Amino acid sequence: MQDTVVVQNELSVSVPHMRHRRSGKIKIGAQSKSRIALKILAVVLVGLTIYAFVSFDYKEIDFWAAVTDTLHNIRTVFLEPQLSTDTVSNVLYQLLVTFCLGILSTIFGAVLAFFCALFCAKNIAVSWLANLIKGIVALVRAVPTVLWVLIFAVSAGLGSVAAVVGLTFHSFAYLTKVYAESIEEIDNGTIEALRASGANFWQIVFQAIVPASISRMVAWTFMRFEINFTNAVAMGAAAGAGGIGFHLFMAGSFYFDLHEMGFLTYIVVIAVVLLEAISTKIKAKAK
Repeated sequence: MQDTVVVQNELSVSVPHMRHRRSGKIKIGAQSKSRIALKILAVVLVGLTIYAFVSFDYKEIDFWAAVTDTLHNIRTVFLEPQLSTDTVSNVLYQLLVTFCLGILSTIFGAVLAFFCALFCAKNIAVSWLANLIKGIVALVRAVPTVLWVLIFAVSAGLGSVAAVVGLTFHSFAYLTKVYAESIEEIDNGTIEALRASGANFWQIVFQAIVPASISRMVAWTFMRFEINFTNAVAMGAAAGAGGIGFHLFMAGSFYFDLHEMGFLTYIVVIAVVLLEAISTKIKAKAK
């Protein structure tokens, strides 16, 4: 009986943040500063959101009429798609242009990122150099793609050149990070064995690093290609890069042809689904 009391006392001392409910269950009530800060942040964000809705100047907009018009527009776009000012062949050509924008930016970004990742992975590169490159690519990734496109548009002008360069710049930073992480996941024993046998840097790269990380690199590259394709659709409108995104912008904002906008939207959705199916098969073969 005394031993049982001693064990209970030791448990109560070693786990001070546990307390018994009346139901007999143990409740772990660990409160940390990070949790408290997150709760305060959530309350502040909810309060700011409510205040924004209450204080927003709606300019005497009829809310229910706006909802009715929105539902009508959604029905027109998705249930009544139809080409009015364009042809199917031209739409498919513009879709091909958008694909080319995504492919070019992905290829250029992947090639640059591969060689940069070799000097960014901590298991094969110098520590200070790896940290420096990771810091630079982190700053590049922090800037949205559309801003990079607009920055290069200042020198190259609005068009496909600025779109490809801007998409390439952001793809390079994104793929450098994921390629470096893929290289860092390789077993160091293989790399050390090659070094001990007298292999140079490029022999280690093509005999150990590439075979061990190629499947992950391919998967990340195709994921980035999907991102670049959707970004290329947006850049067609934002940067005048052409492609199906520019036609979507013209149909939705200039002509206000919701029927054609719905048709183009379905074309983009079908293209994305097919792209996902193809990339899944390629990634499966690369494993």
